[in-house]
Amino acid sequence: MVVNGRPMKRAVKRRVTAEISDFLTFPTAAERASLAYGAPFRIAVRELLTKNALLPPPSSLFPHLLTWQVLFRVGDIVADDCGPAVVRLDVVEEDVARSRSVYCDQCRVVGWSSNPVSAKRYHFIIKADGNSIAGYNKTCAGCGDALLMTDSRCKSCNHVMTTEDVEDWMYHQLENTSHLLHGVIHVNGYGHLLRVNGREGGSRVLSGRHIMNFWDRICGMLGVRKVSVMDVSKKHGLDFRLLHAVVKGHPWYGDWGYRFGAGSFSLTMDDYKLAVDHLSFLPLSLFQSQGRKPRTRLQDLIAFYQSISERELVNIGDLFCFLISLIHDGNHTFHEADDFPCKKPKTIDSRTLCSWTIVDIRRVEETMFKVLRAVSASTWVSWRALRGAVCKVGSPELLDYCLKALKGKEAAPGMVVNTRNIDSSGVMEYRLEPRTLLILDDNTSMDSYRIANQPSKECLLRDLKFFYECMLHPETMVTHVPPARRNLACASATKILDCKQFVKDYIPEGILSVHKPNTIMIFCEVDLIEETKEQNPNPPPELLLLSSDATIADLKLEATKAFQDVYLMFRRFQADELVGYSGVDETTQIKLLLGSTQFVRIRGHFHGKSVLNRFRTEKGVERWTVDCFCGAKDDDGERMLACDVCGVWKHTRCSGIPDSDAVPAKFYCQRCRLSART
Repeated sequence: MVVNGRPMKRAVKRRVTAEISDFLTFPTAAERASLAYGAPFRIAVRELLTKNALLPPPSSLFPHLLTWQVLFRVGDIVADDCGPAVVRLDVVEEDVARSRSVYCDQCRVVGWSSNPVSAKRYHFIIKADGNSIAGYNKTCAGCGDALLMTDSRCKSCNHVMTTEDVEDWMYHQLENTSHLLHGVIHVNGYGHLLRVNGREGGSRVLSGRHIMNFWDRICGMLGVRKVSVMDVSKKHGLDFRLLHAVVKGHPWYGDWGYRFGAGSFSLTMDDYKLAVDHLSFLPLSLFQSQGRKPRTRLQDLIAFYQSISERELVNIGDLFCFLISLIHDGNHTFHEADDFPCKKPKTIDSRTLCSWTIVDIRRVEETMFKVLRAVSASTWVSWRALRGAVCKVGSPELLDYCLKALKGKEAAPGMVVNTRNIDSSGVMEYRLEPRTLLILDDNTSMDSYRIANQPSKECLLRDLKFFYECMLHPETMVTHVPPARRNLACASATKILDCKQFVKDYIPEGILSVHKPNTIMIFCEVDLIEETKEQNPNPPPELLLLSSDATIADLKLEATKAFQDVYLMFRRFQADELVGYSGVDETTQIKLLLGSTQFVRIRGHFHGKSVLNRFRTEKGVERWTVDCFCGAKDDDGERMLACDVCGVWKHTRCSGIPDSDAVPAKFYCQRCRLSART
């Protein structure tokens, strides 16, 4: 439905929000049926805006930046003002020909730079403050105060707001990094997810998963081809793409089908997969063995978490997955657990204890009780000290099992074992206390009491960061690991960090299976008579929707309109012939000629002398040569320098210039330096 943008009374607002679509389920099957589901993006997005969005009056000032607004309710969630929680989605339709930024940096670094410049870009934005770009807040260029979009003068400083001021503000919104959601989709169906921020980004009702689910559903509904995302996100101050890859084998966006798209420094998908496997399956034993040297905090923490885990922790992946699951188990809010849906620790069954008898377990426990009874009543005994005092009475596995089960057991008449966690070190401590001190009241469950005595969330997060720095990050990884294994681990972690570009292929060809009555759906590829593939590759094929009685002439006309509509360079394009059917009469019906064929090629040309060459590719009109030592042949978004002699671009890292160093005044590549010497 179209939502009226006029301010409404609260009672009316409640009624309207009850009728609009639900953010958590949009689009439903019924809503997809009412929209142009199965149509190409250029058609489906217009259908969505026509049926569901409002075009506010201020947008008439900027025909090249039309801003639409769609309102959604969020399930049955009630906002702080006792009204329904509402999400405002802004869709900014940007006319690229008059844009301040014609070319797309995201297309260039992900490998789509050879696509022609699209005629329009659609920005899908949810602002963090709950307002809307199309709403009632803009910033005064004089003093920075918030103004209504319709205000022409600031009441605070009397500054007269010009059209340029408002246009500057709108472009600033497209560059703002605080949005809960910002995705941009070219009219040809190629898009980029620029940012997703859930509750950590300021949302009161939406988690990151809520936003990603919505984005994924709307992309599928609109016939999007491919969407890229540059994963530079942080979690608890750590590089999320490295942490999540170790835990689950892929980045967080991989939960929605995003896969390796392009790696910096010429890295391939196989490089990425091997790096993830090498790092995830690195044995913990490498970090625990260092001869007769004193045990370190890292070794103590590894042993501690191995002792409290109900399944064996063998490698780095096991350890981080278990630690993440503990962090989530300690949370009382559902949105934190959504970020890392790890497997829960398995329960130990009787087969695990088959090598130990009841006598063995009781013997170890009695020895531990004697140690605790020997110390003063108020003294806590550390996990390490208690384990060391009884190390000769049982195997390490048996000792760890008994330490985990020691809490609450009776060690003397009226005295039981209590435990606590030391936040500063992450180590458990034990002591004897009177049984009466451990009696739970009627309102406290045993589960909540057990959780309260587990390591706190703050301690777990601190240990997570400590493990990350010692075992994952290549610059801070511990040095007592064997050099060959450490070098492999550092190289693997570096490769994972260098792989930031991930892509989801929505396979638009799949929509050909969508049944549309009395409609022929054909993908049309274009051949340009004036061009060669070496100069510029053909643009991606466009999906054409034709009536069941359409002829070859109708196909040529529809192809001409489609490519003119999608690409600026094709404004003067004219389709001439259907490749392979040049001698067939143009009145021949398509369904009789092609049968079940779903792909056709159209050959065409441009009318007159083309003045649109600057829109030939998304990488722009500049020509550069990338030939780096790592094998890179194109821009990958990493820092580069051009040789002052030959002009060839190379990565600064590959040239021995750390990213933290300033750019040198003169830069000569190795080849030119060698030539100068000879």
